[in-house]
Amino acid sequence: MNINRYVRKWIKHDLLRYQSLHADLVSARAGVTLDQFLWRSLKIALLSGILFAILGYFVGSFFSLQLETGNTGIYNVFYLQLPDFLTNIPFGAYIQSLSVVISFIFGTYIAYTLLLKLPHIEKKSREVKINLTLHNAVAYMYAMRRGGAQMMTIFRAISERSNIYGEVALEFRQIVRDADFFGYDVMTAIRHLSETTPSEKMKDFLEDLLSVIESGGNISEFLAIRVRLYQEEARFEQKQFLNLLSMVAESYVTLFVAGPLFLIIIMVVMGMMGGPAVVQLSMITYAIIPVGSAIFILLIDLVSIKAEKTERYVKSTVLNTYADVKIVKKSGEDLLYGQLKKYDRVRTILHHLKHPLESFVSNAAYTLYVTVPLAIIYVVAMLMRLPYYANIETFIDVVDDHLIIALLIILIPYAVFYEIWARKVLSIQALVPDFLERMAGINQVGLTLVQAIAIMVNTNLGLLSYEIKRIKRDMDWGSNFTEALMRFEERISTPAISRTVTLITKASEMSGQIGEVLTIAASDAKMSETLKKERLGEMFIYTAIVYLSFFVFIFVVGVLSAQFLPVLAHIGTSGLPTTGPLSGLGAIPIVTFNRLLYHACLVQAIFSGLIAGQLGESSLSAGVKHSCVLLLIALVTFNFIIA
Repeated sequence: MNINRYVRKWIKHDLLRYQSLHADLVSARAGVTLDQFLWRSLKIALLSGILFAILGYFVGSFFSLQLETGNTGIYNVFYLQLPDFLTNIPFGAYIQSLSVVISFIFGTYIAYTLLLKLPHIEKKSREVKINLTLHNAVAYMYAMRRGGAQMMTIFRAISERSNIYGEVALEFRQIVRDADFFGYDVMTAIRHLSETTPSEKMKDFLEDLLSVIESGGNISEFLAIRVRLYQEEARFEQKQFLNLLSMVAESYVTLFVAGPLFLIIIMVVMGMMGGPAVVQLSMITYAIIPVGSAIFILLIDLVSIKAEKTERYVKSTVLNTYADVKIVKKSGEDLLYGQLKKYDRVRTILHHLKHPLESFVSNAAYTLYVTVPLAIIYVVAMLMRLPYYANIETFIDVVDDHLIIALLIILIPYAVFYEIWARKVLSIQALVPDFLERMAGINQVGLTLVQAIAIMVNTNLGLLSYEIKRIKRDMDWGSNFTEALMRFEERISTPAISRTVTLITKASEMSGQIGEVLTIAASDAKMSETLKKERLGEMFIYTAIVYLSFFVFIFVVGVLSAQFLPVLAHIGTSGLPTTGPLSGLGAIPIVTFNRLLYHACLVQAIFSGLIAGQLGESSLSAGVKHSCVLLLIALVTFNFIIA
């Protein structure tokens, strides 16, 4: 049975209903037809409905049990009577059946509706990514056009560099595909892309480009104007983003710092009165705060304007310098090649062992190979030395401190080396605009880029001066200018420098006089640094708010633990009534509440630090240092001040 044939008939009955969905699938580059997507969505929705039905069965069983014991609090106020032939069936079975049916319908409908929204969400996501790198791609187009390249050659070159230009390169692949496989001319391929691209900014750019080509205008001048225009628009987009980010930050402080603090106070009071507050306080500490904070981390990541990660892929080519010489493959060489690979691995390991600090700075994750075993050894050693505790609460109170110390053993070295690397990269990136401006000035007076590098060796550009000397040294040892720049890119490995190097190398291949291209690249780099500083300045206040809110959190929790709970622990219960709201006073051990309050501060410290890093520096790794500071504050407060 061909299911897709029936799905296609279903679609034909209401074409207008699925027209927007089809457009979203095309713009999202989903790679599936409309009927395939609908059939797959229907299957997933049915599976989701089955899972919801299973959950509904257990919920119905729970209500049936409550109904039998008379604890539901539900009354038949209308005195509805079942038909006589249904009275022999237990009423709980009706509850279970109804719960299963409703859950199945609800789960299927919700899942199917959400799946139909996914192409539109992916389309919007691609639109943001395209707008983010469009000005970089247009600058690259300008560099190639000034060198005399034709438009199809330019589109083909960008489409091959998706590792640098991201979604823009994937969009330009549509032009190359239409021209190579469908026989479209350049104009028709560009027009087709303008009709299907998810980005309004790219659509306007392509339509204006078509107008310039059809009218015979100067394409190079048009591209230069567009680069400057998009650079100015980036500042406005940054302001909108900062306003959204500030709203998210304020929502986090309200919902998951002040909100849990208010609930904790209520739960402690209710618990000391004998209510079932321990389970609820545990839910706040171990579920609500972590899950809610994780949701906010994902939300900030979704709305953040962040540079895409870039990576240069190096192609290996076979040199046919002596093509007429016969090559004889000898047997028994596999062992030698295996030894060479083994030697390369051993040499890499020895280099890391000889220069551990250099390896840790270049990649802070390498510290985990050392700190994780140390943390495990520390925990095992402490557990072996612990005396026997009959009270499980006392045992947990002792062990959790050692676990936090082990966590700090892992996090502190990572945070330190990541911060060293981040400061080094930020310092180099801040000097890139000045470097490009000087390169442009030297090139405009008639000197080549190689000569410009030789002159700039003697300039003072801070940390970048050392990298310029390494570029000059690579060229002295036989590398050409492009290879030396690529090695510089590999050493720093940041998106901004990757795009700058790609732009310079391509422009230098097309023409020796690239002063104007370097000027545009310098302007772009300067704008990026300005936007970065503006974000750091705007978000610093919210990082400070996260710290202040944590201090308020730990102060209130500390007052509860040090002042309120000990007073209640010493209240005599002999004169209290055996029934009523005060009958359970003192029934729950104080140490249980102390432990939960301490753990609430630790959980809050970890997630508040991560969110502070993501707000201020758009990186969870940058938030590790904040988490370490807040964890140390919580550890010292509960062990030396409150204790």
